[in-house]
Amino acid sequence: MSHVITSRCAGVRDRACLEVCPCECIYDAGEQFVIHPDDCIDCGACVAACPVDAIYADVDLPEADLPALAFNRAFFGL
Repeated sequence: MSHVITSRCAGVRDRACLEVCPCECIYDAGEQFVIHPDDCIDCGACVAACPVDAIYADVDLPEADLPALAFNRAFFGL
């Protein structure tokens, strides 16, 4: 399991999630941030730090946000 950043992050540019991530698995994808699914340790620190509630565990991702999972995986070539 890993965490996924949804499109609610787009344009926000708040780096709080990056600052609290202990494994540095959050990357800047241009318009928003993405989490590398193989490096995420599921600590949840980024979830609490996100000011726009854009981060979910992949198993808890709302159906409307499923495109975020595909975007995240495509960014990393997975």
